[in-house]
Amino acid sequence: MFVDRVRIKVTSGKGGNGCCSFRREAYVPLGGPNGGDGGDGGSVYFVAASRLSTLLDLRYHAHWVGKRGAHGQGKDRHGKNGADTYIEVPLGTVVHDFESGEILADLTTEGETWLAAPGGSGGRGNARFATATNRAPRFAEKGEPGAEREFLLELKLIADVGLVGLPNAGKSTLLATISAAKPKIGDYPFTTLTPNLGVVPLSDHRTLTVADIPGIIEGASEGKGLGHDFLRHIERTRVLLFLIDLGDDAPLDTVRILDEELRQYSEALSQRPRLYAFNKADIPENRECYQAFEGQRPQSAFLISAATSEGVRPLLEALWKMVDVDRREEQEAQVEIPTPQREYAFTPPFEVKRTPAGFRILGDKLRRAAAMTDFDNEEAVMHFQRRLEKMGVFKALKRMGAQPGQSVFIEEYEMEYKE
Repeated sequence: MFVDRVRIKVTSGKGGNGCCSFRREAYVPLGGPNGGDGGDGGSVYFVAASRLSTLLDLRYHAHWVGKRGAHGQGKDRHGKNGADTYIEVPLGTVVHDFESGEILADLTTEGETWLAAPGGSGGRGNARFATATNRAPRFAEKGEPGAEREFLLELKLIADVGLVGLPNAGKSTLLATISAAKPKIGDYPFTTLTPNLGVVPLSDHRTLTVADIPGIIEGASEGKGLGHDFLRHIERTRVLLFLIDLGDDAPLDTVRILDEELRQYSEALSQRPRLYAFNKADIPENRECYQAFEGQRPQSAFLISAATSEGVRPLLEALWKMVDVDRREEQEAQVEIPTPQREYAFTPPFEVKRTPAGFRILGDKLRRAAAMTDFDNEEAVMHFQRRLEKMGVFKALKRMGAQPGQSVFIEEYEMEYKE
């Protein structure tokens, strides 16, 4: 089964909790705190792998959870970091944010990785909080929860040549003739329901990758037929090969329909280099039809028969020349981009917003601090309040007119404001 769109949820590993422990050893006075830190949670990455050709595996594994970090222990023993999780996806996978639809990553080369969700930080043990005025802290931090995100993965096949044509034009027959691919072949429209890739061997160890795209009908750019489901697979091809059935009522109208559908779908795609192949020349009537509109044919047109391989070899050589030119232009365009000068911008550590229920404080630093605080421990709560005071949160609330008894929210935590 070919799957080219899938929704996936990713949760990185939670950090391990810090340990609250004290050194207790015979004949050793004033042992002091020795609680170790928790380990960091494992991050989740997407990695491109050439061995995959579909997103099928992810359809049945839609939620990935990273490994959590180990908890800290006494005697200053720190917890082990959680192992990172790598999710393999096919080459040509585009990662979208599920909510906004924004493109976050485009994985096109073997081994290319992208960080989907960073692991949570491990909590600090009580040994980290010892000071000259508080030599025996009796609290430790909890591990930071892992990040949770949803993505829409979209696969766009990567090929040198894309076969474009109306249903039953002979695209699958041509692909089976020039490569070892075994697409489904039938004498009815829409035989091909999923794209197929084939590797075409040429002389001197040259190869072409050819994608057989399911048939396009008039109105495909508006969603008719298979519509946008497979038009996007043509976007990554270097050269387009228009395959026209000479048995159509008006082969030249077929050329116009294909050109117009690609132009309406993508203006950039309509400018892609292309060749035209008029197929089924093994039928005498079709050969006569080809000769009839000799002066009206588009330039770079070839007469072929996918069933008997007539005219196929010259067509492949012409395709190779166009692909080779595109590859060379791409290499020349890959110039070194100078490293931009680093720009510094001030970002406020938090933001206070007034709500009907009181006040809500926003900010990544405060969110992490609240999530890693053990609110059942009085010393931990006092430490958290000191952090808020140092950051100026109480002054900001006072300037906004906060009254004693009003609720203050940080993420899902609700606190009561006091002078």
